[in-house]
Amino acid sequence: MRKSQNPEWAGTFLLWLTVHFLLCTVKSINFSTKVGKARIPRICQHTVLLNEDSPLHFHPGLIPVSKRGSNMVHVYNCHPFASQQIVQVEQEPGLVCCGGGALFVVATGGCKVEAYNVEQEGCPFICRFATMGTVKSIQHSKMGDYLVTIEEKNSATYLRAYTNWRYQAEGKARVGVRLLGHLLRGASVRGGVQMEIIEIPLSKRPVAVACCPVTGDLLVGCEDTLVLFALRRQNQQSLNQSQQILQSSSQNSSQNQAQFPSPNQNFLDFERSVILHLPKIEPKQVALCGGYVALQMELEVLVLKLDTSSDPKTQEESSDTKKDHIDDQADFMVLPRHQELLGDVAKDCDIPVSIENTGLEDGKGQYTLSYVLFRRFTPDFFQGCSVEETQLHSLQLYPLYTSNQSVPLEEPACVFCFFSLPNAGYLYSLKGGVELLSTYQYPEKVLKAVLTDHLLHVITKSALQCFTVRCAAVAARVVDPYIDTTMKACPPCSMEVCALRIQLFIGLRSVCVYGRHVILLSAADTETPEEPERTPQRRRLSRKWTISSPKETSPAGHGWNLYVVDSVSPLTLYQEMVEYSERYAETNPQAQSLRHLLSEAHLFLRASLLRTEPSEQPRNIEGEAAVTLQTDTDAPADRQTAAQTDRQEVEEALRHNCAQLGDCFSRGSQKDCHLALPYYRMSGLSVTEVMARNRPLPSSPHTYGPGFLFYLKHFLFEETEQTLSQEAADEVIDILSKSEPSQLVSVCASPSMINLSPAKTLQILIHREDTCGVSVLLTITMATMMLCLDDLPQYTQLMERHAEMLLVYRFIEEPRLLLHGGVGGQHTHIRPTRLTRQLAKSQPGLLVAAMVALHENSKVQLEQADHIFKELGCENCLQVDFWEAMLMASSQEAVIQELLFRLVSIYIDRLTNTTSDTHLNEPHTPSRRRPLKSADDLINSCSHYGALYPWLTVLNPAHTTSSQHQEALYKLQSLLCGPSLSVGSVVPLMERLSEETLWGFSLHLLCSTRRGQYDRSIEKLLDRCPQAIIAYANHQLQDRHMMLWWQKLLPELCNRTRAASDNSILLAALKETLVVVAMEMSPTDFLELIPDDGTASYFLPYLLSCSQRHLMA
Repeated sequence: MRKSQNPEWAGTFLLWLTVHFLLCTVKSINFSTKVGKARIPRICQHTVLLNEDSPLHFHPGLIPVSKRGSNMVHVYNCHPFASQQIVQVEQEPGLVCCGGGALFVVATGGCKVEAYNVEQEGCPFICRFATMGTVKSIQHSKMGDYLVTIEEKNSATYLRAYTNWRYQAEGKARVGVRLLGHLLRGASVRGGVQMEIIEIPLSKRPVAVACCPVTGDLLVGCEDTLVLFALRRQNQQSLNQSQQILQSSSQNSSQNQAQFPSPNQNFLDFERSVILHLPKIEPKQVALCGGYVALQMELEVLVLKLDTSSDPKTQEESSDTKKDHIDDQADFMVLPRHQELLGDVAKDCDIPVSIENTGLEDGKGQYTLSYVLFRRFTPDFFQGCSVEETQLHSLQLYPLYTSNQSVPLEEPACVFCFFSLPNAGYLYSLKGGVELLSTYQYPEKVLKAVLTDHLLHVITKSALQCFTVRCAAVAARVVDPYIDTTMKACPPCSMEVCALRIQLFIGLRSVCVYGRHVILLSAADTETPEEPERTPQRRRLSRKWTISSPKETSPAGHGWNLYVVDSVSPLTLYQEMVEYSERYAETNPQAQSLRHLLSEAHLFLRASLLRTEPSEQPRNIEGEAAVTLQTDTDAPADRQTAAQTDRQEVEEALRHNCAQLGDCFSRGSQKDCHLALPYYRMSGLSVTEVMARNRPLPSSPHTYGPGFLFYLKHFLFEETEQTLSQEAADEVIDILSKSEPSQLVSVCASPSMINLSPAKTLQILIHREDTCGVSVLLTITMATMMLCLDDLPQYTQLMERHAEMLLVYRFIEEPRLLLHGGVGGQHTHIRPTRLTRQLAKSQPGLLVAAMVALHENSKVQLEQADHIFKELGCENCLQVDFWEAMLMASSQEAVIQELLFRLVSIYIDRLTNTTSDTHLNEPHTPSRRRPLKSADDLINSCSHYGALYPWLTVLNPAHTTSSQHQEALYKLQSLLCGPSLSVGSVVPLMERLSEETLWGFSLHLLCSTRRGQYDRSIEKLLDRCPQAIIAYANHQLQDRHMMLWWQKLLPELCNRTRAASDNSILLAALKETLVVVAMEMSPTDFLELIPDDGTASYFLPYLLSCSQRHLMA
């Protein structure tokens, strides 16, 4: 007795008994706390871990939550709830639902619906309205802001919709009752817009109902059918144009009154659009979202997709086949087996579905059906649950919009499907391919679960539990195509989920969620011993499709409560997670739990940025905001500010989180080290800041992690405009000389390292050479350092170590030794290095060869190379040498034609600007430097330069112009004599050259000849330089042009010698022409060519020669 009075001993003894009992039973620990109506205490500060082989101890990381599976769930000591309040309800609630900023409560066994404002402190009462029967099920539609109920009266079941319910806050508003498709007219609406009760007739008893959050359509599940009602918006003026809807101008007299919209209010109605027949299938729960239809049986879930098409025959045929298959097995008892079918494979399930289109006004065409998902479970035991208790619940289709979408007008970016067993929940992504995202293993029997974009809320009999979801990870990849690249990253969709701290309650019955408000209904149960007896009875009743009344609390019970628990903002939860993660960072920065926790925080922030609206405002069919509930005009803005964190703050938190994730992956394993790069990029940190975060302490045994080295190398090896300071560049050299010495050359060539210390770097390079031997790239890098130190003799000595071709090959391997910039092919960003400038002065041939090699290996573009030579000030010398060298090396026809055009242009410029030796000192005179290739060199080595025609030697001046002028003339004539130049493309350029000079005349004559204008060329040549006519004719008038000798040349010479008989040049040309004509023609034809006034003695020798040749032939 004395020991029992000692509280210390008693506590120790009680703890020992508890541990002993738990180790024997090997079951999860269940904390139960009696909670009063005023306040619920916070959860304990630690999470309990229980293993079979270890005593009870605290652990903040992984815990097994189910004895059946191997799945592990992270549990973190972060509280997702900020506050809670109790809704002052007069009668015990039987059913609750929420939406549009309101909480709807149906009293147990009652026929009234009460609405409370969950967005205001204390949840003030809004309105109360009576239903026409006992409500068995109630749902709220965000689109259209209407309520739909399943009601019972006189043993009959009805389906009704309540629209404009907010006007009951007036207390005197009328209520109109009508059938589906029959809008109220006349006097019944003269008093303004009123609440309407729409009776929706059905041929079979409704058992489940769902509203589409995207369109507001209504899906009703009956015993073996699903009926889809399309939401329609009808205007009263269009029904009765002779009447005008009057505006209700009553002022708000109290805080609970509502504001009324315009009298031109559009009325809601429904149209039966399609019926899905499900033979021998009894749906327990249904869901509808943007064309996706989900139905849940006891142990089966089926998701379908409704689309519109003009050819519905295919689905009907497949449905008939499946129906026959079911009929064949109708007389057998088949034991269901576990099955999961995703995508098109789901059509192989044994549930046939047929379509009956009934819409008369729907202009979308006929509906077609496709299978999306099928999941079947086998009965099983779980922690005291019988086989009959193991059934599915909490079916939900959840849409997720992104910040660039307009909710009422566009389809959601993602659609998720969630359903749950008492021991496990399953989350699927439906759009863009069906995929199982997460499996939630619960520690105890879960009664109901609700999915949101941030969390999954589940309730047990005594606790509210929150799990993280992967919706944001899916949506982020839909929105941003750069996710999972080196630019951006996001935690994977397959990442393990985590559970947050538990909130304890007593006797939880139901849960629903609106925005950040979690509504819980609890009721104390004093009849626990009779629970096993009642459960099978309810099970048997459900098989007869009899909807049982909500469970009533015994008068001797402990009462009931309706709670509104407000969850914290994502930014607040993120900050708590960051504080929680600091424990891991201090003890083990590379812990997997730290990375997982930061990834969870990342997804919370992403979900906030992806959300379109700050709150789930109710909307009508066209997306207009519904009637507001408050009277204070400043209150909505205040609540919105309190409910949603500022976007800039969230983005700043996301950058901070990315920096933390980058730190984790920078020190992590080799497997995921590459993720440090995109996370550091998204953080906006500079390289210097990232280096400071990864710098190990002097006393720390840790070195730089592989992720940081990957990030650093990627930053240095890509073209960026960010330049490191000398201190940072020297630190980078020190880091990589120890960790990645093979990358020293590439590091030194990086444009970001332009400020590095050349003396210190040279020492490191010399040590590298002493260790690994001489290498060409290492030699070039050392020579560059010598240039930075202005040591030209040592630079020259190093560059002469290797042959120029070896240097060219190494420039191809590391082009940044010569060029910096060039991001995205923009030549405006490319610039020459210090080595390039020195090569232009001392080794121009090596520079030109290197640039040609870089172009041919796709390391530099032609425009970029031109920009480099302009930066060097060599556009009139080295740039032309580069074009000529490119013409020899390139095999691309487009490049060749471009180069030919450029070279012709530059040659013409040189000819027009340097006409003689006296003009060499004019401003436009190019440099006196000799070109790398002369005209003879190009003719001998490049096929595009042709040998000069023999007759050009007569026209070309001898030593009457400058050497540069003569060189340009020969190169241009050679191109015109070559096979590749298209003369037609350069004719406009040739107009700049005058024909007054003989060399100018020769170029124009070349163009005329290349274009086939021989008659004109012969006339022009006889006019300007008749001494070259025979050479021209001998070269040009051959083969198919041979006839021009006697058709054009001979008559021209005869006419000109007749006019100038003493012209010896013309007479000589005439004689040569007669010799050729006599050799080619017969005597008869030759005789015909002799002019009538010609002297016989002059032509007789040629006629005799022609006759002799003809006789010999």
